Amino acid sequence: MLTDVQLRQIMPNLAAAKLALYLPPLNAAMQACGVNTMLRTAAFIAQLAHESGEFRWMEEIWGPTDAQRRYEPPNALAAKLGNTQAGDGKRFKGRGPIQITGRFNYAKYGGLLGIDLIADPARAATPEVAFATAGLFWTTNGLNELADAQQFVTITRRINGGTNGLADRQQYYAKAQAVLAQGFTVGAVTRGARSAALPTLPAEPLTRGHEAIRKAGAVMANQAVATPVAVKKATAKRVVVKKVVVKKAAPKRLGAEKAGAKRAPQR
Repeated sequence: MLTDVQLRQIMPNLAAAKLALYLPPLNAAMQACGVNTMLRTAAFIAQLAHESGEFRWMEEIWGPTDAQRRYEPPNALAAKLGNTQAGDGKRFKGRGPIQITGRFNYAKYGGLLGIDLIADPARAATPEVAFATAGLFWTTNGLNELADAQQFVTITRRINGGTNGLADRQQYYAKAQAVLAQGFTVGAVTRGARSAALPTLPAEPLTRGHEAIRKAGAVMANQAVATPVAVKKATAKRVVVKKVVVKKAAPKRLGAEKAGAKRAPQR
């Protein structure tokens, strides 16, 4: 478990007020979800540090952006997120250090924790619930076992769907390992932390909603790239045709002028 000194060393940009607020529920969630060794703790805290900007963002900033508008029904992405009612996109936006998103995930995580996140979605951003959902995602996706084997890149792929931000994640991982190597106590919980019992877990891994959002974003990006290329090729072909016509016509007019010039002295 982490002490306040260790967490400050790993996340130097974390404000003192947030450190005091977040450390107890963070430790409670790790204890409940089996994040109880140096390797597991280092991997867990490194991933969360990157995902949340050192706990700076505990909920998604709402525009809405063009992408966020697609969270709203009727829409294929909204359907995948379980958003069925007008306003569900903003209501069930990403919250927590790994940002659970969508009505479906709020219902799933809330049910496991025994709280009604559908009736009170803002509660998903509170420290106790935010870190509890992160711990549930971590343990149901087998990330403790991957941490034991030091498969940090594979952990990143399971969280991110790829390796975006890998260098930053690895820097946090190396720093966390160095800090914890100086003194890691199994089961040491800072004052104020409450013990938590792990709920009955589902057989299948938990999603967090961003899996569907990433796939939808990738499709949109591919479509955006394909369209300009096609237009560029068509435009290039038209330009070439115009140039060829001009070059062929010019020599003929020049020849006619020369012929006329030669006939003039004969008259």
